[in-house]
Order: sequence, then structure tokens, then C-alpha cells
Amino acid sequence: MSQLRALTDSSSRSAWMNQWRHLRPDSQILFVLVPVTIALAAMVLRFETVPISVFVLPLVMGSLLIGPRDLPWFTVFLLTVVTCIVPFEYMSIRTIMQIVLIFVLGLIVLLGSFRRSRLGVAGSRGEQMFVDLRDRILARTGLPEVPTGWMAESELRSAGGTPFAGDFVVSARAGDKLTVAVVDVSGKGEDAATRALLLAGAFDGLLGALPPDEFLDAANAYLLRQDWDEGFATAVHLTLDFTTGDYELRSAGHPPAVHFGAGSGRWGLSENQGPVLGLIESYHYEPITGRMGSGDAMLLYTDGLVETKNRDIMLGIDKMTGRAERLLQQGFEGGARRLVEALGSPHDDRALILIHRR
Repeated sequence: MSQLRALTDSSSRSAWMNQWRHLRPDSQILFVLVPVTIALAAMVLRFETVPISVFVLPLVMGSLLIGPRDLPWFTVFLLTVVTCIVPFEYMSIRTIMQIVLIFVLGLIVLLGSFRRSRLGVAGSRGEQMFVDLRDRILARTGLPEVPTGWMAESELRSAGGTPFAGDFVVSARAGDKLTVAVVDVSGKGEDAATRALLLAGAFDGLLGALPPDEFLDAANAYLLRQDWDEGFATAVHLTLDFTTGDYELRSAGHPPAVHFGAGSGRWGLSENQGPVLGLIESYHYEPITGRMGSGDAMLLYTDGLVETKNRDIMLGIDKMTGRAERLLQQGFEGGARRLVEALGSPHDDRALILIHRR
């Protein structure tokens, strides 16, 4: 008989666990928080030392963990429980203030759940999805390894120091050829973050799938199809042959790339300028060509590094080249980080790529 009872108990537990595992995560959390709320109500009724404000704990936990479909019902349930246990005849000012606080927080949670219903997931999960998307895309936007005799560094800083920026870098290497683009999306920091993330993923795919002479054309067509209110971006696109040092530069409304010639000791600007991406249909971006010799360097950057409200962009470029000449006398290693730290405004996005032929 005891073995039969043990077998029955084991089967019941197994069936219960199977049912529990098949519940949605939101429902599992709800099945935990509802008994917790009831237990807190019993504690408040039994022990005078337990304040009514203790209900803030399940309310906050629910707002973080329960999805927008179930969160309004749980919030109404909790506020109903609070109303049922309120000692209306003997309420002090402190108790009244605690009840008002709980109901105000409940209203805020309800309003937040209605806004969150557009996404369809709980707050913490929605944030994690966004962070995961950002990390996956940014993991694809670094520079690949370069062969011996070359050095390539990239540095990106966002407005306000957040991990989200309107500037980004995409690159691809096929054999001895490097293709890289520096893009500046309209807007700054978090305001441009979603558009920059979308474009970073799309441009990364275009860069690896298309010939260099078609990349900016396709990027321009892609932006035009988005039909955004602020649907434009600037970009500079470099194709470099590591074997010969030959390169092609294409620009779409972007600040000119800067080429340092070790033989002359001078910094030269690329003069080709096509229209900003997302403005003119069916435009073909023409390249300028050149060659990087031994000791030469190339700077690709965004306007946040050289332009401010009180300074013209050409004066900013002169300042950048002058600062680069002084900083890079110490060596090119770590030069991208040193230049970004020394130039530009922390209130604007800044991106820089430094390529050097040893």
C-alpha cells in the first residue's frame, strides 16, 4: 500500500511538473506573484507592524516580469486586495499616504503596460531583446584582421557616452582586399540608435554581397525605400588592396577622407563628393583612386570629430590633421583611440578608422 501511495504521489508530482513546464513564462510568474500577494495581505491583517506599502514589492516585480497581456489584470487584482484590507475606520495619515502611493504606482504600471503592449513582451525581456540585437549587429561591425605590414584600428564614441550611436562602421575582407564604410545616420545618440542598428545590419549584408562600385548605389536605394522622415545618411567607402596598396574612395555627402603621405609628410584630402544617401534616386557614385605606400596612413571619420556649432568643418579638419601629426609622432598604435579622445565633442557621435601601412 505504501509503495502504491508513493507511486501515486510521484505520478502526481510528475504530472504537475509537466503542466508547469508547459505554462508560458508570464503565467508561471503570475502563479507565483498571486499567492505572494495573498500572503502579504494575510500578514498585513494579522501583524500591525507590517505596513500596507509592502504591496509595492509584488507590484514592481510584476511590472518587470509579467507580459503586457497579463500585467493589467494582476495590477487590478493587487489594488483590489489592497482596497479590501484597508482599515477605513482607523486610518492614519501615514496609512493614507501609503495607499495613495500604491495606487499611483499601480496607475503608472497600467499606463506602462498599455504602451508595452505594442512590443508584446515584458519590460526586462524587451530590453534584453534590444541589447541582444545591438550586440549581434555591432559584433559584425568591427574591422577584420589585416595582413602583416598593415595596421587598422577603429574607434566609436556616442553622444552622452551611451552604447547606442548614430555612427557605425561596416567592413569585409575577401583575400587581399579590404572593403570598409563609415556611416553617419541623421540624428545623434539614442535618437538615431534604431535607424543606425537597422542600417548597420543591412549595409553589412550589402557590403559583403556586392562589388565595391555598387555598394553606395544599393545603400542609397535601400534608404530611399524606407521612406523615413529623417531618412538620410552620409558615408565614405574605401576599397583597399593589401598587396599593392591601391585604393578606391567613394563618398556620399561625407567629410573627406584624409591621406597621409610618408614621402611628402603631408596630409591630403579626397575631393570626390556624391550626394547624401537617401535623397537622389538612381545615382552612381564615382571613385577617386590612389595608392598607399610604405609609412602612409588613411583616416576615415564622421563629422562629430571635426565639426561643432561654432567651428567650420574645414577648420576642424585642419585641427584634426595637426593633432594627428603630433599624436602619431609617438607611433600609430592606439592612434585611433587617442585622436577620438582628443578631438570632437562628447555631445556628438564620433567614429574614426585609422589604416596604416608599415
